[in-house]
Amino acid sequence: MPLRFGDDPYVWACWLYYEDGRTQGEVADIMGISRATVNTYLADARSRGIVNISLEPARLSSLHLAQELKRHFGLGDCLVVPSDDGARSLIDRLGAAGGQALSRIVKSGDTIAVAWGRTVLAIAEQTVSNVQDVTVVQATGGTRANFAYTPELCAAAMATAINGRLVNITAPALVKSRETRSIIMQEPLIADQFQVLQAANKIIFGISSLRPNSTIHTSGFFESVSIQEYLSKSAVGVVAGRFLDGQGMPVNGPLDERTIGIDLDTLKTIDVRIAVAGGYDKVPAILAALRGGYVTVLITDAATGAAILSAEGVRPVTARQVRTRSQDDTSQAMGMRSHVKKFLNDADEVVEEMLEGLVAAHASHVMPIGGSQRSLIARNGPRRGKVGLVIGGGCGHEPCFFGYVGQGLADAVAIGNVFSSPPPGPILDCARAADGGEGVLFVYGNYAGDVMNFEMAAEMAQGEGIEVRTVLTTDDIASSSIEDREGRRGVAGNFFIFKVAGAACDRGLSLSECEMVTRHANARTFTMGVALEPCSMPQTHRHNFEIGPDDMEIGMGIHGERGVTRQSMAPADAIVDGIMDQMFAEMNPAKGDSVAVLVNSFGGTPLMELYILFRRVRQRLSARGVRIEANWIGHYCTSLDMVGASISVMHLDGQLTELLRHPCDTAALRIV
Repeated sequence: MPLRFGDDPYVWACWLYYEDGRTQGEVADIMGISRATVNTYLADARSRGIVNISLEPARLSSLHLAQELKRHFGLGDCLVVPSDDGARSLIDRLGAAGGQALSRIVKSGDTIAVAWGRTVLAIAEQTVSNVQDVTVVQATGGTRANFAYTPELCAAAMATAINGRLVNITAPALVKSRETRSIIMQEPLIADQFQVLQAANKIIFGISSLRPNSTIHTSGFFESVSIQEYLSKSAVGVVAGRFLDGQGMPVNGPLDERTIGIDLDTLKTIDVRIAVAGGYDKVPAILAALRGGYVTVLITDAATGAAILSAEGVRPVTARQVRTRSQDDTSQAMGMRSHVKKFLNDADEVVEEMLEGLVAAHASHVMPIGGSQRSLIARNGPRRGKVGLVIGGGCGHEPCFFGYVGQGLADAVAIGNVFSSPPPGPILDCARAADGGEGVLFVYGNYAGDVMNFEMAAEMAQGEGIEVRTVLTTDDIASSSIEDREGRRGVAGNFFIFKVAGAACDRGLSLSECEMVTRHANARTFTMGVALEPCSMPQTHRHNFEIGPDDMEIGMGIHGERGVTRQSMAPADAIVDGIMDQMFAEMNPAKGDSVAVLVNSFGGTPLMELYILFRRVRQRLSARGVRIEANWIGHYCTSLDMVGASISVMHLDGQLTELLRHPCDTAALRIV
């Protein structure tokens, strides 16, 4: 039974009959059952309410996604978990799906290689199998990590679940040198264990992103080697301790010759390669594994599956689909313009010319550091005895980030190219200029490029005797599940987090206290965005991608990327309701609580529409007995000319309310 239909033969039979247009005889042949049984399934499905003209939407959507993923990537099979119902975490749902799949895939006499990670352990905990003579072998050496999902524990849990013989790799996953690895691999015991590993006919593994909270980080792989070694070579993900770039090609680096475990070439020789992974932050990594051909069976969730196909420019095709992606591009057939007009001189000089105008327009608030417009300092910000606050990011988000530099808010800002992180040099210049002898706080969005460059600048600043603390903003609730909060993106909620951090610094709190209160602000800030039209880059004068005339992208970031999911266009109130429902599920606001609200334009949405959105936000909060302490509506963190908006809510307490009210004077925000 193909995995994509889970363990429900009724859904499978109904899908084949009603959606795929098969006869009952064909359904019987496909499912391997009698025609009479098919007839019974169809009748029972109608009586049980599974079928009522159409299948239940969430299940049907998952089936279509699975079918398209299987077709597009040439997979042996695919199982897509329906969208989150709020009852269980994503890892639990993937674990249950993986356990279900593994219970069917594992046969007596198999040798199964097992990688490690939270998802792999969740699968082991939810697998039940009655097979015999199965060997479970650890796919890599062990780690010194103290969490519950080490390679040793994952393999042991899997062996227990299927009553199999356990073969551990009794060596570290990472050793000090190539010579050490060579010596260990020559040991007869290790050689015997690797012989078992090479005989594996099935493997199950998770896929790790390179986000700061990913498994590859917490497993200790970067204790002696900087992640920059791999990010600089365009690495986006990790499979069994091996690095891949965005196209699925292996990324060679300093850890390769020190790693003890299955290599990518050996992994590809295994007949059945089951990858279980989900979460928006993992989309590039999962894509890399799929493009590289390392997966034969994929188990993921509906939101991630849709994002994967969206990244490939593929829209799932259903038997009854009315619109297709080709119909999204009707502008070409109708002879309409695809070239976006802009007020530019030379596209290659757009950033420098913008900064020249910016500095001239806001000279009362900011000035260049050392003549460079890529690093700006507040004229009335830094002072002795105060913690310095440095923020930064790419262009295209104006008035973020420069607009929040000034008295009572950020002391300095580093500015990169369009949607690109600033280099370490300007960030270091900002740290030096903002340092008042009490240390410097870095606050910026959780993106790989920003993390790499800000971390490098922090190391250089600390080498000069400047103490640096860092807080990553992670307010985008659409980009990752709640249990993976640390893996989320920082988006328009930066507005609130910068404000609180700046006030804490301006009030003379210590560096540790400023860091703590900024983390507190980040934990209580929630953002979600929706786009109606994509943005267009200055260099191309074209939209980054196409959104159909009746569609909208849900879960937008701020870098011109597609949303997490694509849905049919809905009224403004319905859009707000969907966002607020997700926020309420995480915030759990009580009657009498207070919040601050930001309704932010992505650049191309007028105030008229923003006020319509705010009206509904206020209604939903009021219905819960939640009071809006403060609100802002307008352009605060944009994405060039994208037509869309985001809603940010900060769940206030006494401390956050005071810091939000603290006076500040910047180009984009003034509170007296």
